[in-house]
Amino acid sequence: MQPVGAGIVATIGTRGSPLALAQAHEVRRRLAAAHQIVEDAIAIRVIRTSGDVIQDRALLEAGGKGLFTKEIEEALLAGIVDLAVHSSKDVPTFLPENTWLSAFLPREDVRDVFISPRASSLQELPAGSVVGTASLRRQAMVLRRRPDLKVKVFRGNVETRLRKLAEGEADATLLALAGLRRLGMADKATQILSVDEFLPAVGQGAVAIESRRDDDRIAAFVARITDPDTETALSAERSFLALLDGSCRTPIGGHCIVEGDRIRFRGLIISPDGDNAYETSREGPRVEAAALGADAARELRARAGEAFFTLFGGA
Repeated sequence: MQPVGAGIVATIGTRGSPLALAQAHEVRRRLAAAHQIVEDAIAIRVIRTSGDVIQDRALLEAGGKGLFTKEIEEALLAGIVDLAVHSSKDVPTFLPENTWLSAFLPREDVRDVFISPRASSLQELPAGSVVGTASLRRQAMVLRRRPDLKVKVFRGNVETRLRKLAEGEADATLLALAGLRRLGMADKATQILSVDEFLPAVGQGAVAIESRRDDDRIAAFVARITDPDTETALSAERSFLALLDGSCRTPIGGHCIVEGDRIRFRGLIISPDGDNAYETSREGPRVEAAALGADAARELRARAGEAFFTLFGGA
């Protein structure tokens, strides 16, 4: 890398939401510290994505979660930016041919939180209450536990969803604790939901860096800040997703814990109405993380049958 004062050494591409910017700035801080350069030597370029523009319907109706990365990846491939910073759970299962996930920050708390001005927990919401969420997984898991509740689409960034909740558009919502913490808003949580109760989305709590496969300079640049445990966990979770349905059309949960040279993985598929669910787990050597995640996915596909995926999204 160039010495301090030598100009811009890399440009980060990111969405413009407060959470996305907080993540991009965290990546910049870590890179600057690791390479002993000033933060201003790393530029941040905001790129508006289709997912930011489309706010009137669920993601699956608009094309899936790749809507949050498509335009940033186009800028990456065009050389407009050198690296992209994403929430890992927003990254599609299959990346453009010439990009890869080259680094991960240490993972934040993976848990979901329940937020409501009307009840202290999900179980205490009155029957018929409306829960707002943009996540099919959260919708399904809410209805699995409380089929007497109603769920509506709740799009927008964290601040927008909290505003909608305050204005009475729903009685409760669910968000990722990691995002609230990165925004300094963890106190907004009414109840933190255990992983046993609410299995998180694949990649939840992790920040991923995407770069061009042929850019060895950037690969070496970001390697200084990558977290090996997060990389291992995500290899299990993303291989699980890849063999199921990575399009956002089937509710899927997956979580891997890395403990030394071992991993523990849990995976879940569930129908949007919460009525049908299949869950499994794996334990084994961390070097086999991706294989264990894939094996868990094959088991659930066999147990659920292909009709499950035809009915509830299609892989």
